[in-house]
Amino acid sequence: MRLFNIIGIAETCSTASLYFIAMPLKYLGNNEILVQIIGPIHGFLWIFYMALLGVGFLQNKWNMRAVFVGGILSLFPGGPIWLEKRLDYPEYLVNNDV
Repeated sequence: MRLFNIIGIAETCSTASLYFIAMPLKYLGNNEILVQIIGPIHGFLWIFYMALLGVGFLQNKWNMRAVFVGGILSLFPGGPIWLEKRLDYPEYLVNNDV
């Protein structure tokens, strides 16, 4: 769970830096070096985050709703952090599958 929290925070930071720093510099400043650096880092962190969601599902910690919501929220800066604070809610746990 600790690794999931760390990767969620790192993924949030990479998403925010990609959306709010690198992409504006690419399209407004014609400088795409940050996209070339941050893009692959963000991609790796996103894949790792999604894999950890899958591990949580396979280990019967979370239900499919948690995985689905986690996948959608991973597209937004702050989404993984928002989800992490709510994963103990009954609607995301396996024994209370909705």
